[in-house]
Amino acid sequence: MTSEHHLLLETPLPPGRMVASDDGSGVNQPLWLSDGPASAGLWTRIRAEHSRTGLWPLLLDSRDPRNDEFPPWGSGELSPERMSSPGAHDPAALLARWWREHTVVDEEDDTPPPGDRLPVTAPFGQQWPDLAPGRPAASDPDKEADEHAHFFVSLRPRVRLGLIPAASGADALAVVGWEGPVNYDNDTAKFSAVLRSWEQRFGARVVAAGFDTLHLSVATPPTQMEDALLVAAEHFAFCPDNIWQSSHFPTLTSYAERLVDTYFWDFWWD
Repeated sequence: MTSEHHLLLETPLPPGRMVASDDGSGVNQPLWLSDGPASAGLWTRIRAEHSRTGLWPLLLDSRDPRNDEFPPWGSGELSPERMSSPGAHDPAALLARWWREHTVVDEEDDTPPPGDRLPVTAPFGQQWPDLAPGRPAASDPDKEADEHAHFFVSLRPRVRLGLIPAASGADALAVVGWEGPVNYDNDTAKFSAVLRSWEQRFGARVVAAGFDTLHLSVATPPTQMEDALLVAAEHFAFCPDNIWQSSHFPTLTSYAERLVDTYFWDFWWD
């Protein structure tokens, strides 16, 4: 991020600072972080300027928001130098590969126990069902993002504002070097490639991120269970912990029921 980006912004920024990754040389500073909590209105105004400034805003959460270092963001626990380009990856191929890896019956892996894996992913079992079809946007993706930003801040009033020079919210995660899914893959650009596809097919927007959490708005959610099951399969491939670690949605079918007509998607990696 450079001073030129700041000069293009018409929206005044609150006090904040540039953050360098702790494993780099310090030259690469991909993130501007506010010193204190951010309002949803500020997020919305900067999001509206994105096409001109190239800055994508993220509402950033922390496991310990009272910690002055505000990890992982303020503490620089980021790895932009290690990430590839989202454009180098095929999202359909990634999801199919991850599905195979997560559904394989491995006697040495007990999360969940091998005998419980196939019932979790019924009705598909180990068979990858292919991508869910996209549809014309049911509402304005940017308006949905703005509304979800207000909702998210109401739940987590200590979140801060992050600004990242990126073409979209999907790309912003790779640019900043976010490591949320590191237990499954340490190249966030692969997850960004899938998010790009969701931006196109479902009008998704990346609104917020935490240490290992991700929060999207969705303009075109599935409206029928048939489509919701396909979307749920993509979510499972992308983030199996949404089901494996959930007491509310322990199977793909129960998870899919939650996706019908739901205009936000949340992800959590254990």
